Amino acid sequence: MRLGAFLAVMGPGVIAGLSDDDPAGITTYSQLGAQFGYQLLWTLGISTVALILFQDLGARIGVVTRQGLIGLVRQKYGARSGMLSALALVIANIGTMTAEFAGIAAAGNLFGISKYLTVPLAGIVVSFLVLRGSFARVEKVFFILASVFISYVIAGFMAKPDWSAAAKGLLVPSMPFNHDALFIATATLGTTLAPWGLAFIQSYAVDKRLTKEDLRLLRVDVWTGSLLTGIIGFFVVITCAATLNISGKTNINDAAQAAEALKPLAGTMAKELFAVGLIGAALLAASILPLSTAYAVTDLTGRPAALDDKANEAPLFYSTFAVITVVSALLVMIPGAPLIRILLLTQILNAILLLPLLFYMFGISRDQRLMGEYRASDQMLFVYGLIISLIFICVSTLIWLTITG
Repeated sequence: MRLGAFLAVMGPGVIAGLSDDDPAGITTYSQLGAQFGYQLLWTLGISTVALILFQDLGARIGVVTRQGLIGLVRQKYGARSGMLSALALVIANIGTMTAEFAGIAAAGNLFGISKYLTVPLAGIVVSFLVLRGSFARVEKVFFILASVFISYVIAGFMAKPDWSAAAKGLLVPSMPFNHDALFIATATLGTTLAPWGLAFIQSYAVDKRLTKEDLRLLRVDVWTGSLLTGIIGFFVVITCAATLNISGKTNINDAAQAAEALKPLAGTMAKELFAVGLIGAALLAASILPLSTAYAVTDLTGRPAALDDKANEAPLFYSTFAVITVVSALLVMIPGAPLIRILLLTQILNAILLLPLLFYMFGISRDQRLMGEYRASDQMLFVYGLIISLIFICVSTLIWLTITG
């Protein structure tokens, strides 16, 4: 495999994968490590495997059909299914985008900077970089933002974790059967395999103009991105397990609180590395989420747009990006806004949306007319079905625990 050829294809997998490590994801991983130490690391392992398989499927569907996910849903399952999927994705993405800006605000507070400065500035920077650049330039920005995740790896080593306990937690499943453990295990799966990420990778592969000849290299890209997502999550968990869990600080409500709690346990540098990683994660996700939404809305109309299109050529595409960004930023800046409630309701909606999207992808993958020789094999269909069944159990558990908890 020539390095130059791989670098030309690289992008959809790495960017879509790492964008799953957003503030909501970092918060979930922080809670997992703080509350249960290394014990539930295996749930992150299973989530990473599911991410690899369905990101790979989404990228392949995009390259073969040359269409985004919502457009294919409309074509195969009807206009109503396409409309409902797009509407749910838009609402969920506004809530999740609000959580990204909340993460930026919280990280800024760690450095003594008001959210009334950090949030508008982040919105302007993200919009300028994504909307004013060509596809190649925007992709380079995504890679630069993704590089910030190395700070979590450094923080993990600084925490001096128990590596043998971490290996055991990753490889040997065990879990206390109580409300908190079931909730965090399910949330780990839900935050890793996000519906907006599945929609994004398919449309992004189309926008990048990849062909069937690129599929082998694209698979390497997807596996790389998904594995990096799991690795970053692993280091977040062990950082909090080695510091917060051991010291008894198990009540962590967000990633910024985890970063602040690290200071007396692992030093100021660990806190700052955690905070910098949070900012990078939020900025990357804040770039991807409105882009994913814009792809979905234009796919639904049957007039897909691309980053290389000018504003007057794709007004719906660019206006959707702008509206999602502005509305989410304004929600964060409302004094006393119920951000935790918004995040909770968004996670529920994401969980509800995830299952039908996976069923749609399953149906598309076995459609001979759409996929041709790239139709999923019976063995892979069995694996997809097994994972969907597992996710159904987890999502049902998450919804039930949320309603009854």
